[in-house]
Amino acid sequence: MAEAFNELTLPAAKAERYATVAEEIASVLDGEPNLTARMATVASMLAASFDTFFWTGFYVVDPDKDRELVVGPYQGTLGCLRIAYGRGVCGAAAETGQIQLVPDVHAFPGHIACDGRSASEVVVPVFDGQGRLIAVFDVDSTEPAAFDEIDAKWLELILKATFSA
Repeated sequence: MAEAFNELTLPAAKAERYATVAEEIASVLDGEPNLTARMATVASMLAASFDTFFWTGFYVVDPDKDRELVVGPYQGTLGCLRIAYGRGVCGAAAETGQIQLVPDVHAFPGHIACDGRSASEVVVPVFDGQGRLIAVFDVDSTEPAAFDEIDAKWLELILKATFSA
C-alpha cells in the first residue's frame, strides 16, 4: 500500500520541487541581464535539484554558423561541441521548435551519443522575448524513461520565464 501511495505522490512531489526551484532561479537571477550568467545559473540550479539529471545544459544558436548549435553553459560530462539543426534530439528541437521527450534515446532516429551512458532525454527550445530561438535546453538521464510531461512543462515554464520575459 505504501508503495502505491508513493507512486501516486511522486508526480506531486516532482511538481513541488520544480515550483520551488523555479522561484529560487527567479530570485537569484533578478536583475541579471547577462545571457551567459543566466544560462549557467539555470543549468547549475536544475542539475543540483534532481538526482536523475545526468547532463544538464544549453546548446546555443551559433550566430556565425547557419542552422547550427554550439555547446553553452552546462553541468555534466563532456558534451558535443556542435549540433546541426535536425540532427539528434537537440537538433530536432531546434528544427521543429518543439519539446522533445525521449524515453529511449537509443531508439531515436539519428541520436547523437555524446555520452553513451545517456538513456533518456528531454530537450526544450529556448526563445527570446521576440520569439526567436536562442538555444535548446538539454537534460539527459542514465535511467530509461526518466522524464515525463511534468518535466517538459516545468522546464518550459522556467525557461520561458527566464529568457522570454
